Amino acid sequence: MLRRSLSAVLLVLAVLLVPLGALSTWAKYEIEDADRYVATMAPLASDPDVRDAVADAVTDGVAKAIDAGPLQDTVESFVRDAVRSFTGTPAFEAAWKAANREAHAAVQDALTDQADGGAVTIDLAPITEQVERQLDADGVPFADRIPVTHTEVTLMESSDLGPFGKGFHMLQVAGLWLPLAAVLLAVAGIFLAVHRRRAIIRTALGAALAGAALALAVMVGRGLTLDDLPKDVSRPAAEAVYDALTSSLSVAGWVILGVGLAAALAAWLLRRMQPSRTSRRL
Repeated sequence: MLRRSLSAVLLVLAVLLVPLGALSTWAKYEIEDADRYVATMAPLASDPDVRDAVADAVTDGVAKAIDAGPLQDTVESFVRDAVRSFTGTPAFEAAWKAANREAHAAVQDALTDQADGGAVTIDLAPITEQVERQLDADGVPFADRIPVTHTEVTLMESSDLGPFGKGFHMLQVAGLWLPLAAVLLAVAGIFLAVHRRRAIIRTALGAALAGAALALAVMVGRGLTLDDLPKDVSRPAAEAVYDALTSSLSVAGWVILGVGLAAALAAWLLRRMQPSRTSRRL
């Protein structure tokens, strides 16, 4: 009886650690690591919604900084077209990577509850500088008066993260230890089980359910995050950023679901194909 109870406890703990292990691995090796973070955000440089959001932010920043009188609308139109054109160049991709690398430290501070209520932003000053040079070379009026200001795009408010920051820091500290603990607990629980094949099937189904819960949590979190966006933040661009950051986490959930179902099915088929004890005696 004690052996069966201990086995059940170990297997339940193993299943509970499956989604937490995926989260800790993601937090440690994709969010905390600067190179991986920049690599994750880099493809967004070619996303149309992100490019439009950058063009609007730079144009608004320039419009607030200069006064072209009756030509204000014309200058803003030239600036917006120039920024949109620039976002399709390799120079923009390099500037986007550099901006995200600079923003990574702020993202880390916010997620680990170390920021003092500030905002996590990406500085678009390098992009504004490139646009100023391009407009000046094209002979656009007032182009030489465009100041290279620190136009920023807000990613999140650190004060809105609440207690999640502390949990995120714990996940980063845990890293690979959580998935390793899940595997060890599952092996120990199956070893102590009276009916091991049955234990394998139940554990695999539990892991599949945990994977489905993880994938569902990513989808629910997407809606909750985007519903709280400020009005001045581009929703399509925010959707692209969220999807990029959580893509590997969502894939992990579906992979765990598939592997768990496959393992449970394989163990069940082997059990059905194995001759019964009575047949072996005969």
